[in-house]
Amino acid sequence: MIPRRPYTSHKLHGVIALVCLGLILAACTRLPAPTLLAPPPTLQNTGTPLPDLAIPATLTSTPITPPAAVGTDSVTPPTTTAAPETPLRFAVIGDYGLAGDAEARVAQLIQSWGPDLIITTGDNNYPDGEAETIDANIGQYYQQYIYPYRGSYGPGADRNRFFPTLGNHDWNTPCAQPYLDYFTLPGNERYYEFTWGPVHFFAVSSDSREPDGVGRSSIQAAWLQERLAASTLPWKIVYFHQAPYSSGYHGSVDWMRWPFKEWGASLVLAGHDHTYERLDIDGLPYIVNGVGGGPIYPFVFPLAGSQVRYNDAHGALLVEVDSEQLSGTFASVDGINSDQFGILIPVKP
Repeated sequence: MIPRRPYTSHKLHGVIALVCLGLILAACTRLPAPTLLAPPPTLQNTGTPLPDLAIPATLTSTPITPPAAVGTDSVTPPTTTAAPETPLRFAVIGDYGLAGDAEARVAQLIQSWGPDLIITTGDNNYPDGEAETIDANIGQYYQQYIYPYRGSYGPGADRNRFFPTLGNHDWNTPCAQPYLDYFTLPGNERYYEFTWGPVHFFAVSSDSREPDGVGRSSIQAAWLQERLAASTLPWKIVYFHQAPYSSGYHGSVDWMRWPFKEWGASLVLAGHDHTYERLDIDGLPYIVNGVGGGPIYPFVFPLAGSQVRYNDAHGALLVEVDSEQLSGTFASVDGINSDQFGILIPVKP
């Protein structure tokens, strides 16, 4: 067992305690957690360190080379061609925070890609979001993307490149306090926005224990609608935990069926069901990505609009995006690319 040095929060603990007490009494329990159809598989934290595994082939995209200029008899000045835009490359993992071989293999796959950043679709710290398990479940595998990092597995990053969202297991410790202490994120840290290259990212808190609500008319939803409308970047990606559309074990979560397309979202990512699924709902792509390390779930009833479903092995999603197009590849730890898709920015009239 790797010894762990304690880390301290950068926040004022006295204020946190008062706020947390208020939230526990007023907000954290005002709505019941979702009822499961049947008890989910038992989650155990094995604490297995990252193994020395063979690295799968790196997924890359080849830029298009412009054709050479045709020469003429007259002397003309050389033509200056703008350098091709370098795509932003980011990885997506979900329901991953269970230390052991499965999470280690997914982390090794992501390391082979060398992405610019990682986003998560929740359940970062099984089984109950506790401070005692968070570093082994997260920092052990992803500390090189986290800033500031105060755990025991390395120096961390010099700039934050890890942007999680809260899952229901992260909320099982009151007010998700270990999560809020462990990460330093924008805004109120439960839901927030940030930009990177051509993408405006919006992380949403989708659990019913969110103090600012999860309904379509909640404070949080109003924030998202306003911020999507204000964004001027070509891509607007919304991500959170409970999936609004899913053919898996948990199924669709109605309270997260916000009008994302109407508000201007380009892509919606979620987790909660431990499967991979891509759906097209009224022309907007939705992806469920929850096979980052936890037990894999079955599919129950395929929804209309479900285009790709995969639950044979753990894996992650790699997205490459520039100002005009977005492409995604879901790869398993077994080296199988089970889904590839692309989206183009619509031509404005």
